[in-house]
Amino acid sequence: MSDKIRLSVAELHTKVQELLVDKGFSFEQADGIADTITAAERDGCLSHGVFRIPFYLAALKNEDANAQAIPSVSVNETSSVVHVDGHNGFCPAALKAGFEPVMDKARTRGIAALAIHNVYNIAALWPEVEHLAQRGFVAFAFTAANAYVAPAGGTKPLFGTNPMAFGWPRGDKPPMVFDQASSVCARGEIQLMKNAGESLPDGAAIDKDGHPTNDPEAALAGAQLPFGQHKGSSIALMIELLAGALIGDFFSYQSSEKDVHNIGAPFGGEFLMVIDPSHAAAPGTADRHIEHAEELFTRLLAQEGTRLPSGRRFAAREKSLNEGVLVSDFSDF
Repeated sequence: MSDKIRLSVAELHTKVQELLVDKGFSFEQADGIADTITAAERDGCLSHGVFRIPFYLAALKNEDANAQAIPSVSVNETSSVVHVDGHNGFCPAALKAGFEPVMDKARTRGIAALAIHNVYNIAALWPEVEHLAQRGFVAFAFTAANAYVAPAGGTKPLFGTNPMAFGWPRGDKPPMVFDQASSVCARGEIQLMKNAGESLPDGAAIDKDGHPTNDPEAALAGAQLPFGQHKGSSIALMIELLAGALIGDFFSYQSSEKDVHNIGAPFGGEFLMVIDPSHAAAPGTADRHIEHAEELFTRLLAQEGTRLPSGRRFAAREKSLNEGVLVSDFSDF
């Protein structure tokens, strides 16, 4: 897969979708996965782009993985929580099924939640919070992973890299979005560093004997570390509880136990919170949240060297839409 090909964003989506359908995914499952892979490549997030295709394909080695799954949505009129059962399929299709119901709940009740159950979640989180923020909502997303990260003071993997994402609407501007792991590095970043022969930053990982390491291969065999030591560890613990215990899904160590083929395709749930700002504002300020936030963004950007989260992604997106994307040829997968 060393050869590079240049494709338009639309062409990339079509090629990924066709490949996945050819490998046994339903059109709906393939379409959702192609959305996320294409968005990642388009925005320069290479660790979640074409690089991830083998993970989706390998996940099918798990006997209960369902590439034909049809997500089912459960909406209770007396509750603000929408549930989507992915039936052992993949998260993008489950998210698509839940977006409209959870937005309807948020418009009616002010705050709603989307609980995604029983899915393989290999993608980044920013696409879903960006989707919601583009529609005027404030959104959070949380998911666990396989057990890759040692808790602060420990030496054995227990937590996942446990990312969290946040999206804030900006009217006619691209939303403010961030998506970050609670570990020093995302797992995919370490895998890419290993492939490129690069070293990890100090404090990112320990080897299997608990010694600090800058070697990506030793880190993958040992344990990653949370950012900010106890601070990142506390956030990882919170996400285990939100995406695991709260919605009745797997903790990261349970996902690892299920991953008997050591594929690295986490299984479990995702938890999203969705807020309609018009319900949250103080009386008389219901339509000022965007204008008010822009005052803060302006002051932030007035300092030399600063930028808003996702700024680089949106710049990469504009370039990709104009010039296409240069990707590894994955036709032989």
